[in-house]
Amino acid sequence: MIGKVWPLIVAAVSLGIDAYVLAGVLPDMADSLATSAGAIGLGVTAFTAAYAAAGPFLSRVLVGRSTRTALLVALGTFNLGNLVTALAPTLGVFLGARVVAGAGAGVLTAVATATAGALVADHERGRAMSLVTFGLSTGTVAGVPLGMLIEGQVGWRGTMGFVVLIGVLSMLALALRSGTLPQLPTARRSGARAVLGNPRVALGVALAFVLGVASLGLYTYLLPVADERGLGGWGFALVWAWGIGGVLGSGLIGKRLDALGPRRLMPVVPAFLLASFLVVWFTDRPVVWLIATAVWGASGWSSVPVLQQALTRDRTEQAVTVVAFQMAAMYLGSAAGSAAGSALLAGGVGAGALPGWATLAAVLGLVLAVLVTRLTPRSVSAAPTASPASGAPRAQHTPTAGSPCG
Repeated sequence: MIGKVWPLIVAAVSLGIDAYVLAGVLPDMADSLATSAGAIGLGVTAFTAAYAAAGPFLSRVLVGRSTRTALLVALGTFNLGNLVTALAPTLGVFLGARVVAGAGAGVLTAVATATAGALVADHERGRAMSLVTFGLSTGTVAGVPLGMLIEGQVGWRGTMGFVVLIGVLSMLALALRSGTLPQLPTARRSGARAVLGNPRVALGVALAFVLGVASLGLYTYLLPVADERGLGGWGFALVWAWGIGGVLGSGLIGKRLDALGPRRLMPVVPAFLLASFLVVWFTDRPVVWLIATAVWGASGWSSVPVLQQALTRDRTEQAVTVVAFQMAAMYLGSAAGSAAGSALLAGGVGAGALPGWATLAAVLGLVLAVLVTRLTPRSVSAAPTASPASGAPRAQHTPTAGSPCG
């Protein structure tokens, strides 16, 4: 299976690195562009906003022509934004470049995920889609330390050049890939109103936002939280525990997802996230924190493919748009969670209390997950559609009689 989807995994790695690489090189960038760290931080906001806007509204338009074209255009836009970022002479150019990169990333995530699912048989769809998330999580985990390592040798512009290099390699792999990519099905009514008008999808997008607030939002303050709880010396180990947990969770969830289906796993993932927050909130033992932080990372990242399956298993014709909205909501949730944490700290809340606030978001996520589960079909029946490789009939996801589909 990896042989079919590896170019998409590489593309996801470059996206994951780019999304968080600024955190490690921010001071150097601020000095180089003669501005403040806060102004450079606006680049993250610009990237996230463009990601959220472009993914849901441009991905469906691009896949209407060709899947390969959509992927190459998205990757090309993403790479162009990163190249201009690396060469930016002023803050204005830098912020504009982050908008371009974010727009390409938003389309790329949705199209790559849907393409991975369409490249394999139905019983392998969970694993294929989870591999894209595996690439995202791997890039996210590796982004900050790799960026800092390269910056120490050739500066922050070299760090951004490294991101461009990975993106270009992914473009070449897709361009030279033998065989055809499947034409992704698109429904006539797959715009925002049609997609979000479905109760299951609307609740799922809300769930993605809440999980982004809780998991990625709290991760922003992991080091200050640990420091206030007397675990400052364990900060580096905790960051890596979260990252390794995320990589393992997203990499291993695929087989369980194909075997058990999203209905069984959907409530379990936020339940583990909630449990990890409670442990971090009520205990200060380093080894327990390491385990809880790894579970936190694993449950946060594994929730992505599980939710994708729950929302698209019987709606393949809307998969690109649904995934685009889901991922946009997750990244917006991450930004909102970081902003909420900043507001709480500014209001006098101690960093050590932030896991308690994140627990409230996790409880809401668990409730939404149960609702999504109740609206997710128990099984799907076969209906003919084009196969990934040859145009022969392939099973399409449709709800069985009497199953809830929203």
